[in-house]
Amino acid sequence: MTARSRVTRDPACDDDAVRVLGNVIWFVLAGFWLWLIYVLAGILACILIITIPFGIAAFRIAGFVVWPFGRTTIPKPTAGVGSFIGNIIWLILLGWELALAHLFTALLLAITIIGIPLAVANVKLIPLSLWPLGREVVPIEVARMRGITVTTPQPLGGA
Repeated sequence: MTARSRVTRDPACDDDAVRVLGNVIWFVLAGFWLWLIYVLAGILACILIITIPFGIAAFRIAGFVVWPFGRTTIPKPTAGVGSFIGNIIWLILLGWELALAHLFTALLLAITIIGIPLAVANVKLIPLSLWPLGREVVPIEVARMRGITVTTPQPLGGA
């Protein structure tokens, strides 16, 4: 056997390539539009001083929805009653509209074969759009190291 025939591929590199490809396709088909909606929601929320935390949450989620594959959200250990009350207010003011945006884009994505996995990922983002406070965005590897099962958008090739 020669040295060339013993060369093995690193599966982590394949996962990274699939994540980048998935994120590029996502960005073109849905990510940009969802990012824009979340940024607009964040700007609206920042108009009043009392709703600035909602604006910050909207901007945080905007950064996640524009390039989601390879990252997930996990519960913040410091989240408490304030996050719960804030999530109820969020749900009334912004959450249901953002969830409808995810549902609408998921339905549009599901029309095409290439869009079906992206539609599934989009539907998985609906709970985050309804209940975002008390969550943090981390790489999937960090969530796994903490022993948390990954449930939000995953790479298109599995894993």
